Amino acid sequence: MTDHRIGPPHFGSEREMLRAFLDYHRATLAMKCEGLGDEELRSRSMPPSTLSLLGLVRHMAEVERTWFRRVFEDQDIPLVWSDEMDFQAAYDASGSTRAEAFGAWEAEVEHSRRIERDAASLDLAGHQPRWGEDVSLRMVMLHLIHEYARHNGHADFLREGVDGTVGA
Repeated sequence: MTDHRIGPPHFGSEREMLRAFLDYHRATLAMKCEGLGDEELRSRSMPPSTLSLLGLVRHMAEVERTWFRRVFEDQDIPLVWSDEMDFQAAYDASGSTRAEAFGAWEAEVEHSRRIERDAASLDLAGHQPRWGEDVSLRMVMLHLIHEYARHNGHADFLREGVDGTVGA
């Protein structure tokens, strides 16, 4: 596992810092999956958990899509892996491949980056229907950083369980 990540800057505007930390966490998830084949990426942690690295990648594709496209831009599009709004469906990577999961995740990350770049201000708002409240782009970016940080901790343990690799 080679660390190709670019660390966030120590100084910068609020937007530059949020963007850099989000990209750093995205790169961390990709790095945790580096060098593994489909079967290894589908390896589950420990019973009864069904969590896998590939399931995390699929979940984060769903998170990116939901928060940037569905919430912030109010796009009326289905979830990536469920037509019934089942957010847990992404975790089932039993029939998934690296190409399928990473293809979807990378496409959603690019949509998210475009949406953030095109937004005139972090104070612009979208609507989170599950909460019944409006949320700013700033909050969306912070929420994504939180989601990645939390799940990258899971990815640490999952990767160690696959091949013993530890560290950043």
